[in-house]
Amino acid sequence: MAHSEAQTPVAQDQKIIVSNKNGEKLVGILHDTGSAEVVILCHGFRSNKENDISVNLAKTLENEGISAFRFDFSGNGESEGSFKYGNYHGEADDLHAIIQHWRAAGRVISAILGHSKGGDVVLLYASKYHDIDFVINVSGRYDLKKGIKERLGDDFMERIEKEGYIDVKNKKGNVEYQVTWESLKDRLNTDMHEACLLIDKECRVFTIHGTADEIIPIEDAFEFDKIIPNHKLHTVEGANHCYTSHQTELASIVLNLIKTSLLPH
Repeated sequence: MAHSEAQTPVAQDQKIIVSNKNGEKLVGILHDTGSAEVVILCHGFRSNKENDISVNLAKTLENEGISAFRFDFSGNGESEGSFKYGNYHGEADDLHAIIQHWRAAGRVISAILGHSKGGDVVLLYASKYHDIDFVINVSGRYDLKKGIKERLGDDFMERIEKEGYIDVKNKKGNVEYQVTWESLKDRLNTDMHEACLLIDKECRVFTIHGTADEIIPIEDAFEFDKIIPNHKLHTVEGANHCYTSHQTELASIVLNLIKTSLLPH
C-alpha cells in the first residue's frame, strides 16, 4: 500500500511569504503539483486568499496537475500593511512582487486571474508591466466611479470633503474600514478604459461575468469586450457576483481556458 502511494505525486500546499516593494510581507498558499507553470489568483475587495473562488480554483487546477498560488494583498488577510480603500495600482505592484518571486524561482506564470477588484488589478498589471500573455478578469468593474455610493452613501463626497474621511460601519455599528480622501481619489482616478487600451495585442484577455451579478452589472463586461485589443467574453447564465451557485461552472471554464493556453500555439 505504501509503495503505490509513493508513486502518486501528492500535491503539497505550502505557505509562502514574499515582500512587496514597501517591505511588507505578502502571505500566500502555493498548491504545488511540481509543474513549471503556476497560475496566480487574486482576491477582491475586503476579501482574502481563503475566499471560495480562490480556494476552489486552486484545488481544481491542482487536481489537473497545474500549480496555483493564491495570496493576500497588503492590508488584507494574513499579509502585512494597513487596509486601504482604492489602492488599485498598489495591488498591481503587489502582484508584480509575487510574479518576480516565482520567476526568480524558475516558474512560468501561465496566467494571472482576479475576481472583482482583483479583476481590475490583473488588467492594470497587464497594462503597466507588459510581461504576461494570459489574463483572466472574473467580474471586474469597468467604471470605478460607479459602485461607491452603494457602499458609502449618496452624500459621500460632501461627507469626505467635510471630515476628510468616512468610517464604514457594519450593521452592528462597528467600524469595518476607513475611506480617506486620498484613497477615494485613488479609486476615482483609476481609469480602466485608458488602462485597457494599453494592454498588448499579444496578451490574451478573457472576461468571465455572471448575468445576474448584483454588485457589478454584466454591462461592464460588454465594455471591456469593446476596448481590450485581444479579448474574449464568457457570460455565466444566472451567476451572481460571487458565483454562489456556479462555483463548478466557473472552475470548469477557467480550467479549460488555462489548459488550452498551455497547449503549443
